[in-house]
Amino acid sequence: MITKQKGDIAEQAVILQALRLGWGVCKPVGDRLPYDLVFDINGCLWKIQVKSAWFDDNRSNYVVDNRRTKTNRRVMVRQNYCLTDFDFAIIYLEALHIFYIMPVADFVGYSSEIHLVEADKRQRKPKSASFREAWQLLETASLAKTLSA
Repeated sequence: MITKQKGDIAEQAVILQALRLGWGVCKPVGDRLPYDLVFDINGCLWKIQVKSAWFDDNRSNYVVDNRRTKTNRRVMVRQNYCLTDFDFAIIYLEALHIFYIMPVADFVGYSSEIHLVEADKRQRKPKSASFREAWQLLETASLAKTLSA
């Protein structure tokens, strides 16, 4: 399966989960924006970047590149995201049907890759573990935004 297909599958999984949570979902036309979706949660709009993680056999964990990838004339160019590009990143682990929900500041805070450990045999959980299935981060942010308005 090619990378674009994996990205499409991840996007559709995120859309389905958001709909199950009762949220509105908007999809921008084209793929030139630094975000993939917009969620409407209680009247608050959030720009969402969706990423699909792959399994790294050597490290026995899932990995996602936290940089933007553009292809131009057979040349792949990677750039770091900015804090204003989106509000939350949602990383999808297709094989396990698990989502990691990260605020943009945490997502861009990693150097170039984020490693997601799904093995229970580690003594210490990685920093990324707090974002596993953390859908409440979006709801909490929406509540805070509503109260401050």
